[in-house]
Amino acid sequence: MNRKRISLRQELPLLVWLVFVWGALWQNFSPGNLLFGALIAVLVARVFYLPPVELGGRFNVLRAVPFAIIFLGKVVAASFQVLYLAVARGPRVVSAIVAVPLRSHSDLLVTATGHVISLIPGSLVVEVDRSTSTLYIHGINVRNADDAAKLRNEVRDTEAGLIRIMGTKEELSALTQESAA
Repeated sequence: MNRKRISLRQELPLLVWLVFVWGALWQNFSPGNLLFGALIAVLVARVFYLPPVELGGRFNVLRAVPFAIIFLGKVVAASFQVLYLAVARGPRVVSAIVAVPLRSHSDLLVTATGHVISLIPGSLVVEVDRSTSTLYIHGINVRNADDAAKLRNEVRDTEAGLIRIMGTKEELSALTQESAA
């Protein structure tokens, strides 16, 4: 399979990640083992088709720290909500699958949004339509259209936070224009 060659600068994060995973799997971060891991990483990246990870070229730490704190708060709050629903309502809890179209078409942001949402108890990504950047979320305690709209807003707010942290400049300006409107 022929694929467009990407620059080493674009492929470097993938290679570094593969070397890190290699060292972690072997539980050995010696220079020799990491060098061998780097050779394997380059071989894997050059021989097998891997879609390039397109990075926006920016990462805002000042946005990432509050996002992480808010995320942890949501995890704790959702854990107690799921506990309450399990104990008080049991099998009478109603759930639904809600389609959430995202703003970004970046594989990285769609994946990050899906993972963040899935890590919060009571919600799980069951399908991703990559062509339209739509996440299909199984949400617990979604009883009506208002609850579905609330879930959509939570997912889109999460995506907006991730765009502010690591989205491209174009995505960030589109988000800013959308907020101003």
